[in-house]
Amino acid sequence: MIGTYAAVLAICAASLAIGQAAIGLCGGRRWSCLAPAVGLALLCAVCWGTVRMPGDGVVSAVVVLVLVVAAVAYLWGRVEGGGEALRVGWPVAFGALLATSLPFVVEGHFGILGTGFNPDMSQHLLAADRLATGQVSQLLNQGYPLGPHSIVVALDKGLGIGLVQGFSGLTVAVAVLACLTTLAAFAELPALPRTAGALLVGLAYVVASYFAQGAFKETMQALFLLAFVLALREADRTWGDLSLRYVTAALIAVGSVYTYSFPGLIWLGGAAIVWALLARPVLRASGIALVVFLVATLPELGRMLDFHSFETFDPNGPGLGNLFGQISPFEALGIWPSGDFRLAPGDGAVPALAYYLGIAFALALFLYGLFWLWKRREKAILAGVAAAALPYVAARVAGTPYTAAKAIEIAAPLATLTILLPLLNEACRVSGPRGHKLDMRWLWAPAAAALFIAVAGVCSLLALANAPVGPTSYSSSLSEYRRLVGEGPTVIYASPQLLKEEHGEPFLAWELRGGRVCIQSTEEPKVPPGVRFAIWDEGDWTLKRVSDPDPGKSPCPLVAERQARQGPAR
Repeated sequence: MIGTYAAVLAICAASLAIGQAAIGLCGGRRWSCLAPAVGLALLCAVCWGTVRMPGDGVVSAVVVLVLVVAAVAYLWGRVEGGGEALRVGWPVAFGALLATSLPFVVEGHFGILGTGFNPDMSQHLLAADRLATGQVSQLLNQGYPLGPHSIVVALDKGLGIGLVQGFSGLTVAVAVLACLTTLAAFAELPALPRTAGALLVGLAYVVASYFAQGAFKETMQALFLLAFVLALREADRTWGDLSLRYVTAALIAVGSVYTYSFPGLIWLGGAAIVWALLARPVLRASGIALVVFLVATLPELGRMLDFHSFETFDPNGPGLGNLFGQISPFEALGIWPSGDFRLAPGDGAVPALAYYLGIAFALALFLYGLFWLWKRREKAILAGVAAAALPYVAARVAGTPYTAAKAIEIAAPLATLTILLPLLNEACRVSGPRGHKLDMRWLWAPAAAALFIAVAGVCSLLALANAPVGPTSYSSSLSEYRRLVGEGPTVIYASPQLLKEEHGEPFLAWELRGGRVCIQSTEEPKVPPGVRFAIWDEGDWTLKRVSDPDPGKSPCPLVAERQARQGPAR
């Protein structure tokens, strides 16, 4: 628990300080709600740029510390509105922290998020472990974006926070930073609707569902798309007289590249193109931002070219992943009364009629929101919605259900913002010098807003409460055995439940990383040739030396080979 929350605090504090300093250097003098996203984007770029230097992550930790100290020194006495930002932001941050702690509370322990949903974290742990020890991994060679992994390595080397706790802390921190970033859209509203709106957009149902899987890369990409759109909005509304007003959006796009490689630009680049057609931005300011983006991402160009052949992009490959079928795009609207986003209407405890009523209600509010945004010329948000819809259509037509589901998750915060921004503004109209109060002529708006927030909020909490949390390690014995068996070869006999229902195989391989490992069910135990050690699941894990090993060549793969064959889903 201490390691997880220490990681959350470290990432959030560094993101806020570095992000606001970057905005200050661009000319912003007031505290900006975009600072969390800008800072997180820069952390990804900086940590990845330094993690492979001598020290295997120590340099990353030192550089981040220096940047944070320099950022605080630069901001001291220069930034305005810090006290107001703290007053507005702390309820949102605290609410997001409480909500994202729900999986750990329900399970009664901290550990690896999503082990019953998704085995991908095993590959992320392995990649981070190899970065932390200066070794090459398959993901590194394939051009897989490792910016977030580098942040976790910096936490490990700088603060002694373990990799499992580091990834859990990063996943929670992203959710907190997403909710804080959303305040940029609701800044003019009273406290209660502002806080509720920020929490619901940042933890929209599908985002909460991906959080439950430990899918930090997808939640980060959703944050970066939302923040990119809001940065374009702020550039015209607040920073119109600054020549560097679009650089903030460019820095967010940099973070997207180091988190999601070139696919991230499908969303952000699409939003930029549609917005440029609608808003006709200043060419000089746009050119400066483009140069900043190109310079910052140029070191990653070769890896992006390597990544285009990654197996997940093959439309003829396995397309379901951990899904049961296509995911409904209506889930992006936030009302889906199920703890498992993969279930179709009526497959869970709630009757199908409840799903369809929720869809109809949310869809009506979404269409009204589009009309409201169009009337008020909210070009950036409209551009973001259009850019979020196109990748889903492309994935549905020519891609796989797995990639289509990711497109739905990345679009979810913008879809929820499209619903809530009009509703909350209509419900909280300005009335005289006293500011905001309820306009009785528009009772439908506060009623609809309250109902949507209540129902969609319950759906998000259901997704969080349903998140499986595995142990930090499957057994301390396994960690000890890794030193004893060395390169093995070793066979692990595990229960069918652990292997089939809990996706335990890649995590067991992670525990014995660095050696040749075979993993079999205890139902049909067979001793592969060449095996020297056997580890049995007998309540605890028991190590046995094979008395008469077959002299044949072992078929047990190196853990790195096993992980490469399974491949982490994008």
